[in-house]
Amino acid sequence: MILPIRAFGDPVLRKVGKNIDKDYPQLPELIENMFETMEAAHGIGLAAPQIGLDIRLFVVDIRPLAEDEDYADIAEELKDFKKVFINAKILEETGSEWKFNEGCLSIPDVREDVKRKETITIEYYDENFVKHTETFSDIRARVIQHEYDHIEGILFTDYLSPLKKKIVKGKLAKIANGEVSVSYKMRFPK
Repeated sequence: MILPIRAFGDPVLRKVGKNIDKDYPQLPELIENMFETMEAAHGIGLAAPQIGLDIRLFVVDIRPLAEDEDYADIAEELKDFKKVFINAKILEETGSEWKFNEGCLSIPDVREDVKRKETITIEYYDENFVKHTETFSDIRARVIQHEYDHIEGILFTDYLSPLKKKIVKGKLAKIANGEVSVSYKMRFPK
């Protein structure tokens, strides 16, 4: 089932997510719905707060990037990269910071350069509640960091300089007021 994505300004996007256990109600269906919602919106990541749940759950599917020539050198790693992250905790961020132009399904029509570390080590549970500790680099680390921020109540716009924040302030107000056109289901704050 495709769920509405919460727009910028919705208070749930600012909540720190709560850990869940394997008995979380209808977890397999929720994960399936999150992937379906993300794909319908042409996204590569979606966090539970973006669908109105303040829990520590996010999904990523970077497989579409395997076809992008910008990622030809890591296409093999990307072609099967579809993962569920439950109760995730970033243990370490290392390497140089690099800029990348980020966007977000909750903040349509706003894209800005954000600096993030190139490598992360993250501990998480998968959809079967098997615990993993893994290290990721490149675009994989970037997408995971972006989605991880959502379960921490952080949005990519929080990383912008004061000047950039002033520049996008009007666009963010329009999104919060529902004055934006999107091709996917979206729920706007009142």
